Amino acid sequence: MSNPVCVEVTRGALVESRHRGSVVAVDGEGKLVFSVGDIERGVFPRSACKAMQALPLVESGAADAYGFGNRELALACSSHNGEDEHVALAASMLARAGRDVGTLECGAHWSSDLKTVIHQARTIDKPTALHNNCSGKHAGFVCACCHQGIDPTGYVGYDHPLQQQIRETMQSLTGAVLEHDNCGTDGCSIPTYAVPLKGLAHGFAKMATGVGLEPLRAKASRRLFEACMAEPFYVAGTDRACTKLMQIAPGRIFAKTGAEGVFCAAIPEQGIAISVKCDDGNGRAAEVMVTTALSRFFEKDGEVHAGLMAMANRPFRNWNGIHVGDIRPAAALMA
Repeated sequence: MSNPVCVEVTRGALVESRHRGSVVAVDGEGKLVFSVGDIERGVFPRSACKAMQALPLVESGAADAYGFGNRELALACSSHNGEDEHVALAASMLARAGRDVGTLECGAHWSSDLKTVIHQARTIDKPTALHNNCSGKHAGFVCACCHQGIDPTGYVGYDHPLQQQIRETMQSLTGAVLEHDNCGTDGCSIPTYAVPLKGLAHGFAKMATGVGLEPLRAKASRRLFEACMAEPFYVAGTDRACTKLMQIAPGRIFAKTGAEGVFCAAIPEQGIAISVKCDDGNGRAAEVMVTTALSRFFEKDGEVHAGLMAMANRPFRNWNGIHVGDIRPAAALMA
């Protein structure tokens, strides 16, 4: 099945680029609300599923034992910019478990955000694992291990007890069988599993509604979503799409991006979750796709709907400030 064009990029009066992809929205029961393209094909969620991966941190009691509030839990679900606040909070999380940066197994990299990386270049000689955009998630992993009496050494490995917990959690949520055959290695070295796009959305819909979840998981899911919506800066950072989406409708939208054109979102008050995949892995196109999909559910809320549509239809300007084109949802996405 060839996916339709979901996003167009114009220059002048002509379409310069087209991005194909798939979009799905489901409710807590798994009922299809709307879809575009192939929603059964397996996709790697990458960082979009971090809230699922953070569930053992809460369910094990580690989050309470270490006194984690909304900011720490949001960072555990984050792909952050590596801004000073993110780095300091990740270090603080590790310290509460008696650990430090040396325990992290995510690797080190400079920020992908231009302003942040310039600041980093001016203030540090080289980045550490705390600057990795996944350091909050990994700090949460380490804390979950320490609280449960599990040696965190090798916690990124497929057979490590923590990764087994995460695998079981994601299987339960998505309904997909996760094993070596559909496993890859993520940028931060943990296992990542290809799951059907519809199953990914259903997993987030379960988290948003609690439907089909035992009370402990339903409560932990609600707590993670609420933390992210309360502290969107710690989910992503300055000028990031995740942060902006959650700021458009405070406490009403949960949003999380993943690499290679994946984006997930949920509207807890409506019991709806959305997953998108841009076929060519383009992040800006995935942002348009998920934002346009979200706008469907806020048509009666003029201010929120307008904010979402403004984010989905963006002008491009050159270095002289001249309007040269736009990025916009294509007809298939607007139908």
